[in-house]
Amino acid sequence: MIVVGIDPGLATVGFGVIRKDGQKISPISYGCIRTTDEKKAPERLLEIYDEVKNLFEKYNPDAVSVEKLFFTKNVTSGMGVSEARGIIFLAAAQKSIPVFEYSPNRVKQAITGSGRADKKQMQDMIMRLLGLDEIPRPDDAADGLSIALCHINLMG
Repeated sequence: MIVVGIDPGLATVGFGVIRKDGQKISPISYGCIRTTDEKKAPERLLEIYDEVKNLFEKYNPDAVSVEKLFFTKNVTSGMGVSEARGIIFLAAAQKSIPVFEYSPNRVKQAITGSGRADKKQMQDMIMRLLGLDEIPRPDDAADGLSIALCHINLMG
């Protein structure tokens, strides 16, 4: 089973690709899709769409897991995240890849055992659980791996 985990955003989309083969779980790829605010939102969304579509074509995942939108104070940035999520969902639907959504607390719980884990605890656990030599950078890529691993852990 191959899972692509995605931490959506308009400026930065973090992703992590993980394979589960029996009991063995291994990272395949991780990184970020970045767009610049020098471009208008439609151009940025098209960039995200093209890159996500390429990810799906390259890795042919069995599932896509995405962090649920969590509004705090900044509704404006939440709108961009919502638009990026829509683009990601569209790309997955076009390839008939099921999409699963997880709240930030659910991801933390699945990775560390605590829904209150901080970013450093999450990154340390991702490094250990996936047998990486160093913490994945940037943070958005580590988040993408966390979301993919959350799905794998919850699906058994």
